[in-house]
Amino acid sequence: MKITRQKHAKKNMGFYRHNFQFREPFQVLVDGTFCHAALRNKIQIREQLPGYLGGATQLCTTRCILKELESLGKALYGAKLIAQSFQVRSCSHHKDPVSGSACLLSMVEEGNPHHFFVATQDQDLANKVKKKAGIPLLFIIQNTMVLDKPSPKSLAFVQTLQTSQLVPEHQKQSIVQLKEKEGLAKQEVEKRRKRKKAGGPNPLSCLKKKKKTQESQKPAKKKKRRRKRIRVKTETVLSVQKNEKE
Repeated sequence: MKITRQKHAKKNMGFYRHNFQFREPFQVLVDGTFCHAALRNKIQIREQLPGYLGGATQLCTTRCILKELESLGKALYGAKLIAQSFQVRSCSHHKDPVSGSACLLSMVEEGNPHHFFVATQDQDLANKVKKKAGIPLLFIIQNTMVLDKPSPKSLAFVQTLQTSQLVPEHQKQSIVQLKEKEGLAKQEVEKRRKRKKAGGPNPLSCLKKKKKTQESQKPAKKKKRRRKRIRVKTETVLSVQKNEKE
């Protein structure tokens, strides 16, 4: 079971490395629910996560998450201690703190430019993260950490990227201009013309062969007709000669 889980993690990490340029050290945003689940299931996040993701990691949190854990009192005191040991990333809620889920969503807006992972047990937050492309999602299930498979949004983004639908028009025009300057566009047109000239069968060759066969059959019919006419004439001459003798 552990081997298959590791294979799935490696496959999913390859997807994010190749298509969204995730690099080490991997930055993981952790909320209070994930810290609480790790404490309850006796999971050492700092020690176990790098081996699971296959590279160095930086565990991060925000001020809003720390304040949310403080406000929840003694029930989440252990989770607060775990979160306080992580690096604190600055958010845009210095004066007016927001909930931990809202803060995490604001950290991964605009295409997730800092390449954050999101580690949470909040199902509502996880569903909102899945609606954004290029955000790996971590959660805890059955006493183990699991990297979720790429969301349909991420898969659709990669597919459109591969079909070059996301290339802006001004970039397409600049590529065409550069090709014209270097003479690459003319070379491509000439190659296409040469390919068209070289290919394609000649349909007239088949027609000429058919004409020859028809012409060869016609004289044979004429010869047969002449032979029949000669035989008729000889028969008539012989009958006339017999009548004269009689």
